[in-house]
Amino acid sequence: MSDNLLEIKNLFVEYKSKKGFLGQTQAIHAVNNLSLDIKKGEILAVAGESGCGKSTLAKAIILLENAKSGEIKFQDENIFTMNKSELKNFRKKVQMIFQNPYSSLDPKMKIFDTLKEPLKINTDFDENEIEKIIYKTIEKTGLDRECLKLYPHEFSGGQRQRIAIARALVLNPEFILADEPVSALDVSIQAQIINLLKELKEDYNLTFLFISHDMSVIKYLADRVAIMYLGEIIELGKTDEIFFAPEHPYTKALLSSVPQITGNTEEKIVLEGDLPSPADLPAGCKFHTRCPYCMPVCREKIPPQSRITDSHFVKCFLHQSML
Repeated sequence: MSDNLLEIKNLFVEYKSKKGFLGQTQAIHAVNNLSLDIKKGEILAVAGESGCGKSTLAKAIILLENAKSGEIKFQDENIFTMNKSELKNFRKKVQMIFQNPYSSLDPKMKIFDTLKEPLKINTDFDENEIEKIIYKTIEKTGLDRECLKLYPHEFSGGQRQRIAIARALVLNPEFILADEPVSALDVSIQAQIINLLKELKEDYNLTFLFISHDMSVIKYLADRVAIMYLGEIIELGKTDEIFFAPEHPYTKALLSSVPQITGNTEEKIVLEGDLPSPADLPAGCKFHTRCPYCMPVCREKIPPQSRITDSHFVKCFLHQSML
């Protein structure tokens, strides 16, 4: 067995959408030939603009979206060919924390019942064992047992997100997908939740796929960073490599947009134009329509992946031209 907990190879995910008065169907290319490995015990962050396919990737991993083609292996087993029993075991080991704590909890269920439900469905524990797990888990997320008697509307956004985290933890998973888990929260609460995730990662020996557009959060939390653009990973490396030695022009533009208090004299990089529609992807390098360094080859060919270091990779013809 490899050191990778999850291996994604050549993944394509498409949506079908209707347009116009005649209701013609068009394909929305959300994830395009994406390959990515996630190592055991790491926090891998996926960063990029809204609409680049980050959330679709997470939903495909947890089987909330159907893949058009490709392969996703969890612990060396292809999740697309798992039988019913194997899928049940997979879903116990892989959990998701969603972006909005206001919509991810059932408003008609008390918190105790919300945490109890996955244990009743997925385990053979008796009532006493379930109660002990729920008490331990809710306290681990920084809330007390009294909150279990209440409904979601009686909590703040930060408290609801702690409850959502507790729900993800009750089955003692190995892998958690966190889809923008702090973006809907106030800045002061964001810091608390980020620190909580970091603490839980150590206590539970968890592996995280952390999705965010906030580069400052990623810098603090992640071990490695994958930069995503129009459904593709265009740069991948250790956090220090991405933040202090970025190679792709898009990565540099993302980093230049991070607010700095003092000491940053670098000019902010402003990209021309908007993110192209996933329904009408550009030919060649997908970034060429906005790249300030676009060359003729960029419009015609897809750049191959180049190795910068053993852990740092980039898809860009600029690097090819320097080899």
